[in-house]
Amino acid sequence: MTLTLSEITGSKRSMKEVMDFFQPDFVKIETTLKRHFASHISFVNQISSHIIFAGGKRLRPLLTVCSAKLCNYNADDIYDLSAVPEYLHAASLLHDDVVDAGEMRRGKTPAYKIWGNSAAVLVGDFLYARAIELATRFEDIRIARAISKTVALMSEGEIIQLLHAKVPSFDEKTYLDVIYRKTAALISTSCRIGAIMAGGSLDEIEALSNYGLYIGQAFQMVDDVLDYTGDSNEFGKAVGTDLAEGKLTLPIVVALERASKKKRDKLMNMLCQGYASTSDFNWARELLLETGGIQYTIKKAKNLVDLACESLDVFPDSMIKTNMKILALYVLERKK
Repeated sequence: MTLTLSEITGSKRSMKEVMDFFQPDFVKIETTLKRHFASHISFVNQISSHIIFAGGKRLRPLLTVCSAKLCNYNADDIYDLSAVPEYLHAASLLHDDVVDAGEMRRGKTPAYKIWGNSAAVLVGDFLYARAIELATRFEDIRIARAISKTVALMSEGEIIQLLHAKVPSFDEKTYLDVIYRKTAALISTSCRIGAIMAGGSLDEIEALSNYGLYIGQAFQMVDDVLDYTGDSNEFGKAVGTDLAEGKLTLPIVVALERASKKKRDKLMNMLCQGYASTSDFNWARELLLETGGIQYTIKKAKNLVDLACESLDVFPDSMIKTNMKILALYVLERKK
C-alpha cells in the first residue's frame, strides 16, 4: 500500500508551502556554499561556480540540516556541514560528465565541453578535497569516516557501471548495488552526518541513514524513468542519454528479462552501439512501456518512499518530520 499525502499526519499543505517552510534553510545553505568553495586560483572558482551554482535542487544539504533539526539541533554550524555533501555531489557530476560525455548538465553546457576534460577532472578533485577538509573541521571521526567511505563508494559505483557499459549484462541486484554506491550512499550520508552532528542516538542515526538510503534509491529510479519519459527542458539534461551510453538502468533490466528474444537482441544491440537515433529511442521507450519496465520501476520507487517515511516513525510528530515525509513524496513527483 503506497503512502499518500493525506495519510501523513499534519500534511494539509502543498509542496510549495513545504518549500516555503525550508526557504530560510535554502538561503543559509546558498550563503554557506559560496563562503567555503573558493580557491585562490580564479580558474578553479570559475569552473566550481559553473557546476555548484547551476540551479541544483540542494536536496543533500537540506537533508543534512533537516536531520539535525529532527534531532533537536539548531546551531548555525550545521549549514557548514551541509556544504560537504553538496561539494561531493558537484565533484561527482564534473567527473561523470567527462566519463559519460554528457551533453547537458542542469540545463547548461557541461564544464568539460567548455574548459576541457583535464580542467573538469582536476576541479572535481579540488571539490572532493574541499569537502573532506571541511568535514574534518568538526573533529568527529564518525563524520570524517562516513564522508571518506562515501567517496570510495561513489567511485566504485561509477567503475562498476563503466565496466558494464560496453557489454551490458547485469541484473536487478547489480543495478541496486550501483545506485547504492553512485547515488543513495551520498544521500544517506547527508542524513547520517546531520544526525551525528546533532548528537542523535544510535537508533536515530540509523533511522535517518535509512531514510536517506531509501530516498536516494527512489530518486535514482525516478531519474532513470525520466530519461525515457521526461522533457529535456524540465529535466535539465538530454533525455535518452542512458540508452546512448549503454547504461543498464532498472527499466532496461526489466525489459531485457521480459521481452521476446528478437526484441531483447535488438535492445542489446542498441545498448552496445554507442549512440541512439530518435527512432531507436522511441522504439526503446515503447518497449519499456510494453514490458512494464517503466511501471515496475515507478512501483519500486513508491515502495522505497514508503519505507523512507516509516523510518522516521522513531521520532515524535513535529513540523520538520511531516515536511521530511512530504519531501520524500516529492521525489516521486519531480520532473527534473
